[in-house]
Amino acid sequence: MSEETKEQASTEQEQVLSENISFDGLDADNVKIIELEKQVAELTDKFYRANADFENMRKRVEKEKADVASYANEKFARDLLPVIDALEMGAGFEADDEFSKKIKEGIELSLSEFKKALEKHGVTAIETDCEFDPNVHNAIMRVDSEAHESGRIVQVMQKGYLINGRVLRPAMVSIAN
Repeated sequence: MSEETKEQASTEQEQVLSENISFDGLDADNVKIIELEKQVAELTDKFYRANADFENMRKRVEKEKADVASYANEKFARDLLPVIDALEMGAGFEADDEFSKKIKEGIELSLSEFKKALEKHGVTAIETDCEFDPNVHNAIMRVDSEAHESGRIVQVMQKGYLINGRVLRPAMVSIAN
């Protein structure tokens, strides 16, 4: 039943309920019919309200269920972020001999696979080559920089991450004055 039809039925029921009906001159059957019509109108109104409440609750439960499924891995992903940080630091060292180069290559491959696995589950890095956004960035300090416009991110101290669009860990950044 459409919302318009429900409203119309509700309005008609209210009219029946609010009418001042004089029972003078009516026989007992007609009085009983009027009373039953009032009861039907009241029960119909209660039914529509209960049905609307049920639909709202069903939608809310579905949304909560989707949120739980979407963010179920949040705590686990947050616990893995220090591991990614350590691998990124390891991948950033300078390799001067063949052995060090092989170790660095192995770390880079592990880091790449780690990031692919996290992206598969909705974990992505926060963009830091942009204006400061307090929703996803945490400004640790302000620095004077002629190379950057005021409010732009100058340096990233710790990468931030999102999980399905929600902040998992804000990026720790310094911004230009």
